Amino acid sequence: MKRITEVSPTFIAIAFAVCMGSAGCNSNRPAAETKQTTPSTQPQAQQQNTSVSRQRQDAERQVRPEVEKQRNEQNQQAQSTLNQDAIAAIEQTRNAINAIATGKNHEALSDIETATGKINILVARNPATALIPVQVEVDVIDNAPRDEKTLKRISSDAESAVALRDYPTARVLLDGLRSEIRERTYSLPLATYPIALQNAARSLDAGKADDASNVLLTALNTLVIVDQVTPIPLVLARAAVDTAQDKSKTDKNTAQTLLTTAGNELKLCSQLGYASHVPEYESLNGELDTLQKQLKGTTDTGSFFARLRSDMDKLLNKQSGQEHAQKS
Repeated sequence: MKRITEVSPTFIAIAFAVCMGSAGCNSNRPAAETKQTTPSTQPQAQQQNTSVSRQRQDAERQVRPEVEKQRNEQNQQAQSTLNQDAIAAIEQTRNAINAIATGKNHEALSDIETATGKINILVARNPATALIPVQVEVDVIDNAPRDEKTLKRISSDAESAVALRDYPTARVLLDGLRSEIRERTYSLPLATYPIALQNAARSLDAGKADDASNVLLTALNTLVIVDQVTPIPLVLARAAVDTAQDKSKTDKNTAQTLLTTAGNELKLCSQLGYASHVPEYESLNGELDTLQKQLKGTTDTGSFFARLRSDMDKLLNKQSGQEHAQKS
């Protein structure tokens, strides 16, 4: 899921609260209620519930490191897309602004000419490309509650805030429903940046240093931000399926628990809005149910695991590929 925003300060660092919960979907939920029959059976039922809860928490902890692994992989891939010529052009633009501020207009003009040369090379090499990546940040933002009751309350409060046009409150509430790896890329727009450099150079030649500085500042402040979002629950569900396959031959009970964890994560993904109008979630849940039934028997489940893993990969790619554009 991508979000595109046509604003960005000059590489101003943006801080986001990252709340990495160690528990999974059901870790904050009470254990399932057991019908009380006689006082003698109650302690045994409580012990069973506690054991099941502990198994689920253990399963969730096993798959949690997959989030940081996914973040590192995305960060490495994103860093490799950065263009050094574009980065140099932006640095020269900064130098020109600093030179104008100290009255060194001749030096500023030289910096602008150097930046323009870099940009011209980029345009020649990338005639069909509108954006050139110059900086990337990959962050884990996991603020979403894991219990359904709290999630529904926050969602309801956000809807009420929007209905009242209280958008600041709505934004804060919606931020509390994030559970994602966000890849934010800052890109230089080839359609407008060269024009800004040319206009700044003309202003300097005309002795209008302030105008030139303002033009360059505007150019730096209109770098394009592209957000690509990967839902954490979907990453955890996929990891749970992988771990369940590893355990299926030696510990079927643990494998069953891990598949339950995968189902819980898929449900959470849907509740958080990452699965809006995505029909694949229903089929994935069906595949999970079938796989859990197969594990109770002696049938070879290798092909079932392979199909489920493949379908999860396809959905993850589909989710990350969705785009949403916004201008501030």
